[in-house]
Amino acid sequence: MFAAILAASIALVITIAVILGVIVFVHNRKDGSINVKKPVNAIRSVGVHSTLSETAKRAATDAVARDAAHPSANAQPSGGLKSRFWVMGVLVAAVFGTLTAKLWSMQILEKSAYATESEENQFATVYTPAPRGRILDAGGVPIVGNRLSRTILADPDVADRPDVVGRLSAVLGIPRNVVRTRIQDASEGAQSQRVVASDARMRDVAFIAEHSDAFPGVTVQQRTVRDYPYGALAAHVVGYTGAVIDSDLENVQEGRDLQPNDVVGRAGVEYVYDNLLAGDHGERKVMADAKGNVVEVVSETQPSMGSDIRLTIEAPVQSVCDEALAKLIAPNGVIGTGTGTAGAAVIMDVRDGGILAMASYPSYAPALFTGSVDQELLDVYDTDESHHPLLNRATQGLYPAASTYKAFTGLAALEYGFADTSRTWTCTGEWDGWNTGSPQKCWLKTGHGTLDFRGGIVNSCDTVFYDIAYQFYENSDKVGETAMQDYLKRYRFGEETGIDLGGEAVGRVPTPEWKAEAFRDQPEEAGWLGGDLTNMVIGQGYVQVTPLQIAVAYGAIATGKLMRPHVLKDVVNTNGDVVVAFEPEVMGTPDVPMKNLSVVRDALRGVTVENPEIAQQFSDRGIDPATVACKTGTAEFGDGDDYAWFACYAPYDDPKYVMACIVEEGGGGSATGAPLGAELMAAALDYDEGKLKDIAKIPGSSGTSVPYTGSSSGRTD
Repeated sequence: MFAAILAASIALVITIAVILGVIVFVHNRKDGSINVKKPVNAIRSVGVHSTLSETAKRAATDAVARDAAHPSANAQPSGGLKSRFWVMGVLVAAVFGTLTAKLWSMQILEKSAYATESEENQFATVYTPAPRGRILDAGGVPIVGNRLSRTILADPDVADRPDVVGRLSAVLGIPRNVVRTRIQDASEGAQSQRVVASDARMRDVAFIAEHSDAFPGVTVQQRTVRDYPYGALAAHVVGYTGAVIDSDLENVQEGRDLQPNDVVGRAGVEYVYDNLLAGDHGERKVMADAKGNVVEVVSETQPSMGSDIRLTIEAPVQSVCDEALAKLIAPNGVIGTGTGTAGAAVIMDVRDGGILAMASYPSYAPALFTGSVDQELLDVYDTDESHHPLLNRATQGLYPAASTYKAFTGLAALEYGFADTSRTWTCTGEWDGWNTGSPQKCWLKTGHGTLDFRGGIVNSCDTVFYDIAYQFYENSDKVGETAMQDYLKRYRFGEETGIDLGGEAVGRVPTPEWKAEAFRDQPEEAGWLGGDLTNMVIGQGYVQVTPLQIAVAYGAIATGKLMRPHVLKDVVNTNGDVVVAFEPEVMGTPDVPMKNLSVVRDALRGVTVENPEIAQQFSDRGIDPATVACKTGTAEFGDGDDYAWFACYAPYDDPKYVMACIVEEGGGGSATGAPLGAELMAAALDYDEGKLKDIAKIPGSSGTSVPYTGSSSGRTD
């Protein structure tokens, strides 16, 4: 630094000297006529014969005379130059004074700061990624772990050594240009070692180690990557990770130390609890030369692993859910060869909101996002033919609730006096309360005959509920235009449940206001009609719900409380200590008289007991039908086959678990939804009794499908 300042000072002095020389030269040029007169005088004084003409002689004589008359014109310029040199001297002194003061300041006053900056320029800190914490099931079984990956790394300057690049290419079987491009990738920092290959073969690692002289700047490290011992088990719950991108670095979450060579959670638990799963980076302090090449490793500290996340998921129950959906929908791995085209299921503990199992099919293998991403398969997943495996249908799938809604619209009817235990209705298979001439149909076209309110739920009679909607519509001036909708919202329909997975869909409870806004460009369709309410009362029309919302709401019927669903059980640090534990949260207690709840609960148990096919499904699995309350549903959706719903909770007298499932294009709720639901509830109860322990390795979807011809089960509701 001193040499640079000295050189600058010398350059400045030379510049000033040049400027002075130019000034003197210019001054002399301006005064050059003074010197002509002395030679003329000299010539005259010695009497030398001149060849000048007489005219020239007279001119010279006149000039001498003028000089004699005005002696100041012939004076020497030294006086003017002295004043100019004095001014320039002051200027030079000022410049040198300033430089001296600055030099003293830099060398003395700012020595420490510049020394620190110099050291920072000489040394660089390279961060080593930390192993992420594991994701465990409620019993401590690792669903997501870590494994070691043999990683070949190279210093940045290796890219400028064709011989080393060529040897790496030959040994690893990677094209030379690819090797060089990877080494030139500075996204992880200028002095960071560059990843040339992950999961390298042992023989390649051994060869490089044995011939280290031929591979200067190349090292082998054991790095950790995500491992999934049970494949796609609970894939939509645990989520997946991905490499850091620019937007991550621009929007770092509070408390997260994010470096370019990290991985971050992209979905599910990996995303929501990224801060807890991420460990502390290792630090490698290196000395770099002027070109940025590493010349020495000064110090190195090892990374520390992140905390483990223990979930409420019970891996054996989750395994049954994942396998059951796959076996039903794609028995040979191809969608369209079984019953339905997609589906989802949720099992929740009604006592604390813990999710025992959450499955969505088609699913995916999170390992797909570890290391080198299979972009070709990802492209397949983003097509309608694959049925979008990355979508978590349990929390993001929006469907008509169908007859599962009747438990809640029935409670609304009891609340406002449009139904009670003594009233009866007659179902002929169709209903036309407004005498439009275009009657609405019951699912049982031959009719149910005369039914009371309980019978309307047990048999899922649409006619009973059409009349309930009619009463709400015709008495809107007394109870309010949105009385039914407001009641449904007591069970948080149309809102997030608050589950700790992110990206949850809210669904819809249609209202006159919503319809007016939705159809603002079609005024003739924007009015709220009686038919909108008769569709909504049976869970059709514009109604949208998620399977999780149905599970949470049925849990509230079972216990009277709306529990916040969650997948986090607790957080365990590297010492094995629980540092965070989830506290159950009651989101609300719907204001519902116990007598009304008792009526609906009894009716839901009647669905199980009084429907022989459903009763048999539970009996075959060792469950007394009288201990289960349930509801079927068959949703008409789009141009395809009907969607099959089933919701239930058990045990009836002391509820523990609630289950909700849906099979897209699965047909009738009783025919398809009930057998699936019975199997899943049996798994939860068996696990509770210690009978279920096996965990299967679940394959991810291949993304292949064939045209689906439908379940041909017909609507059984």
